[in-house]
Amino acid sequence: MEFPITGVVVNPLLLAGIGFLVGILGGFFGVGGGFLAGPMMFWLGVPMNFVVGTDLAHMTGKSIVAARRHRALGHVDAKLGALMIVGTIFGVELGARLIEVLKITGNIDKIIGVTYVVILLAISAFTFWESMHALQMIRTDRVDVRDAVGFQGIARRLHAIRIPPMVSLPVSGIAEISLWVVLGVGLLTGFLAGFLGVGGGFIRMPLLVYAMGIPTHIAVGTDLFEIIFSAGFGTVTHALKGNVDIMMALLMQTGAALGAQIGASLTRFFAGPRIRLFFSTLPLLGAVLVIFRLFGWVG
Repeated sequence: MEFPITGVVVNPLLLAGIGFLVGILGGFFGVGGGFLAGPMMFWLGVPMNFVVGTDLAHMTGKSIVAARRHRALGHVDAKLGALMIVGTIFGVELGARLIEVLKITGNIDKIIGVTYVVILLAISAFTFWESMHALQMIRTDRVDVRDAVGFQGIARRLHAIRIPPMVSLPVSGIAEISLWVVLGVGLLTGFLAGFLGVGGGFIRMPLLVYAMGIPTHIAVGTDLFEIIFSAGFGTVTHALKGNVDIMMALLMQTGAALGAQIGASLTRFFAGPRIRLFFSTLPLLGAVLVIFRLFGWVG
């Protein structure tokens, strides 16, 4: 099937299948899934600027479905998500504007592709190391099984920042944290959302856990809640810039809506460290897909 907006030919069932797979993974890990859907679309030959905008569009609808399920499970800190949105929106616009600058240079595919690979490999390696350490802590009976975290140095340092105003996040179990820390996390992940065409979840979920000390299950649900707004805003700003193929987005959303429900329900059966260990394989897979496409080994 040819999509007239992007000018490429793609099997619609394949797009729906990508949406279903990413929906399951996104609902389970609390990410928008753009770090997988984006490379897959790039691998199929979709121009990178359309990958960015279209992926954000499909991600918005899928995250609404998954976040509703997580809210029913008590895994959403709406106050934290609402505060992060402020920083996220500014970050998304900065990322989208950088995309426009790169479109003029003609090097957009290579620059974004290399950025993807570096960030995803770093996240994969760190999350794997930390989750293995946390599981070792559990085996020695030193910590609570469900919320064990093998690295807390960053969270302790950021919690020590006392720049007012201070806010409390009772759902996440945080008595006080500087509002500027919350906004900073939102700004960084928002920038990545606008620049890489992702909801920012693949870095927001680890940052919520490691930088802010949020329990993993709460981080998963809150991340999806925040993605609704960051991806939604990103969709609008990219649509105005002509970077969204709405037919592709709707086909992907068809599969993603079902997958997101399944993935969100599965989180009840796994402890936080094991969720993070499984999560560490996803950025690695996304990096491999981009490397294959960049070197012309597929497509």
